[in-house]
Amino acid sequence: MKKQFDAQSRHYTLCVLTQDIPGVLSQVARLFSRKGYNIESIVTGATDRSGLARLSIELIADERKIEQIAFQCRKLIPVLAVQVLDREKSIHREIALIKVRTRDRDGREEVIQIANIFRSSIIDVSTGSLTIALIGDESKAEAIQNLLGEFGILELVRTGMVALERGQYTIDEQTKEK
Repeated sequence: MKKQFDAQSRHYTLCVLTQDIPGVLSQVARLFSRKGYNIESIVTGATDRSGLARLSIELIADERKIEQIAFQCRKLIPVLAVQVLDREKSIHREIALIKVRTRDRDGREEVIQIANIFRSSIIDVSTGSLTIALIGDESKAEAIQNLLGEFGILELVRTGMVALERGQYTIDEQTKEK
């Protein structure tokens, strides 16, 4: 569902490289809460380097606010690097798992056709439902969700966005091209 926001605000993706220690996600989330920012999506996970974690945070803000929150994140002790991703120069994806009601063979075949159109995978089948895994951007997940709504969505979960810069650029300042 698209959020409403003022003309100055837009979606931003903030990537934060941190030490992988207990409480770091909570510490970053509290910073956003103290500043009165609403997090649209937050995803954290391991990186290619042991002891480091990467947070991908989606939020709606204006340019001044995003720079302010990035500056505040950089001051946190476990934070090693912060980067505001440019939408045009980055890749954004999320995973959606959707369990859909299928009452009969025709219903299953229709749902499978929709899944194929969206290049998603059927990951579980039963006589009364199919579960689909989709990887894509927010609009792709919303589009398939709208189509499958006609069949009856039994359960739905979306991971939130993860993002990387395109090409050779990285969040790691040691390898970042100057």
